[in-house]
Amino acid sequence: MSRRSTHRDGSERRVRSRHIWFLNTAFDNIDFPTTVLRLAERNPEAPFQFVVTPNVDHLVRLRRDGILAPLYAQAWLTVCDSRVLELIASLSGEDVDVTPGSDLTQTLFDNVVLRHEPVTIIGGSKEVVDNVKTRYGLRDVRWHEPPMGLRNNPEAIAECAQFVADNPSRFTFLCVGSPQQEMIAEACLDRGDCKGIGLCVGASLDFLGGAADRAPVWMQKSRLEWLHRLAQEPSRMWKRYLVDGPKIAFLWWEWRKARSKLRDLEKRLAEVGL
Repeated sequence: MSRRSTHRDGSERRVRSRHIWFLNTAFDNIDFPTTVLRLAERNPEAPFQFVVTPNVDHLVRLRRDGILAPLYAQAWLTVCDSRVLELIASLSGEDVDVTPGSDLTQTLFDNVVLRHEPVTIIGGSKEVVDNVKTRYGLRDVRWHEPPMGLRNNPEAIAECAQFVADNPSRFTFLCVGSPQQEMIAEACLDRGDCKGIGLCVGASLDFLGGAADRAPVWMQKSRLEWLHRLAQEPSRMWKRYLVDGPKIAFLWWEWRKARSKLRDLEKRLAEVGL
């Protein structure tokens, strides 16, 4: 677990942060329980920070979409959302713990979020938000529904950040897809007056609110959750899983090649005493 220090203004920074560089992304070297603990223990009055949960789709897009890298670089925590990535890392000799965004969201609502405390949600539908509110007996849910086309609408992104500033919560769930949710998180950081933790967790609330069904546990453990989602929404998911997803193999090959060159260089430098 990373050690932390606190600035005079109450903000946090990492001290000798421990992370794993895998497929050109720096994942925090913490497991699921530690992630939950860090979120639960963080001072809700501390300045806003945010969590990202990259999966295969995100890493494929990271290579071609220049907007994602600088957004991810500002994240307080970066945890792996994908059991497929966990497997690829394991085959590479890297120990990347998996923290699925949907599991993280459910665990926070099940075990951490208190019924009376404010919860802020950006995105999702009214039906989903109402169902989550009823399911957990939440008494103070602040919901903002941004318009479509958020990525190309800076005014709407600013409105989302304004809503977060006006509705301070320990947890703000950003559920508008990537990179829109990370763009909102960045806007919250830039304002300087937002508080709490922003969780970039995509469609996680849809599962809790009954708008979508998660894969059976056996499929999750078998790393086949993507197949379940493809079967549920083939017209929307086919390109992500059948066209873009397999490109992760090329990224893996590139990363392994670069790692091999780096290790060779380190070996040569060691041999000459540098």
